[in-house]
Amino acid sequence: MTTNSLIKQAMRTFRQESRHFTPFWLGQWFKWLAPGLLVKRWMLISAGGVLLVSLGLAIWVKLTPVFYLTQFAGDLLETITRSVPNYISGPLVLAVGILLILWGQTRTFGAITEVLMPDRSEELIDVLLTARRLNRGPRIVAIGGGTGLSTLLRGLKRSSGNITAIVTVADDGGSSGRLRREIGVLPPGDIRNCIAALADEEKLLTELFQYRFKAGDGLVGHSFGNLFLTVLSEITGDFEQAITASSKVLAVRGQVLPATLSDVKLWAELEDGRRIEGESSITEAGGKIVRIGCTPPNPPAVPRALDAIYKADYIIIGPGSLYTSVIPNLLAPEITAAIDQRQVPCVYVCNIMTQPGETDGYSVADHIRAIDIACGKQLFDAVLVQKQSPSPKALIRYAEEFSHPVALDRDAVMQLGRRVIRANVMAEDEETGLVRHDSEQLARVLLRWYGRVREGG
Repeated sequence: MTTNSLIKQAMRTFRQESRHFTPFWLGQWFKWLAPGLLVKRWMLISAGGVLLVSLGLAIWVKLTPVFYLTQFAGDLLETITRSVPNYISGPLVLAVGILLILWGQTRTFGAITEVLMPDRSEELIDVLLTARRLNRGPRIVAIGGGTGLSTLLRGLKRSSGNITAIVTVADDGGSSGRLRREIGVLPPGDIRNCIAALADEEKLLTELFQYRFKAGDGLVGHSFGNLFLTVLSEITGDFEQAITASSKVLAVRGQVLPATLSDVKLWAELEDGRRIEGESSITEAGGKIVRIGCTPPNPPAVPRALDAIYKADYIIIGPGSLYTSVIPNLLAPEITAAIDQRQVPCVYVCNIMTQPGETDGYSVADHIRAIDIACGKQLFDAVLVQKQSPSPKALIRYAEEFSHPVALDRDAVMQLGRRVIRANVMAEDEETGLVRHDSEQLARVLLRWYGRVREGG
């Protein structure tokens, strides 16, 4: 066989084999060489182990098989080089070796992927890279409740897997209130929202957890998620353990914790002298709140929540209803003391609109003063405020409900010793005019500010 025919045959073989290795596949394979994946070192250790095992066996049998194997390999190579020049046979053998390595590695990781990810909705290497990136993310503690906190978590989970949500348990309305009164369980509603927001299969779980029964004696109005957590708390014997167990089942990124395990009941003193008890009754009372507290007073914090705060790189308070979602968490003195002792960036996310019966006519500075008064100290360094006003349609819609944009009184905020972060973090429904924080934009702005503060900017 001539040299030219050998070259042609080698190229034809390579083209046939390379059909199985598309550019996408090659790109996926090279991802396994990415730094920080902790795969290459174990592959090298395994290769070293194979080499040592071979060497040990050779020493054990006095190198006899090794000697004959080496002699045979030398004779074979000498025969090949006589027939085919080394500048052809060398690259050809090298190419075949590389193809065998690629083929073997592909089959190996393919088999692993089929077991771990049978639906193959995402490549295994992409899952591993994402996990490594999220594990290197900052340790973030987010404090609040209601839909505001779950909105924030939905955006943060794309940048860090080290998230702890500390959630209020003062809710006494709706499904949560009924379960609290009838069964004695802590209200699971806000916690349910946060678990769904941090879950990997967020869309399906949100629909499942938020599903409310429309029929059935005693079931009407209850959400599946609330019942799920209630049943788990009965099985595990502890509400905190129920949250942990459900988080594992639902593959939650981070952890969700109640601020306290005490059966807390909110009360508020209004400007007209009335004292209103119950979280749902406070908003319905329609007066100006001058003081807020809880029964029993000074509830003990969950130890894991305190531990998360002490280890945090970044603390975010809000968004959420000021008096019924944010402040209730801070009525636990241990939580406020832990935040105060932890010298890390801490920011408060102010609401976009005022809440009727709770923050009527409140400015940004009024929100800050309310938190300072409830805590007895200044906990955060900066406040995030929506920059652009909602559309005229949204303003009309909210005005009909006696709600208006929270006005930024910058000078008053600066006098309170806070920095102002102004950014567009709002999402508006064009059809209904409903205004909410945008998950991705809110998380992006908060993490960008954190990065600047950490770098000293």
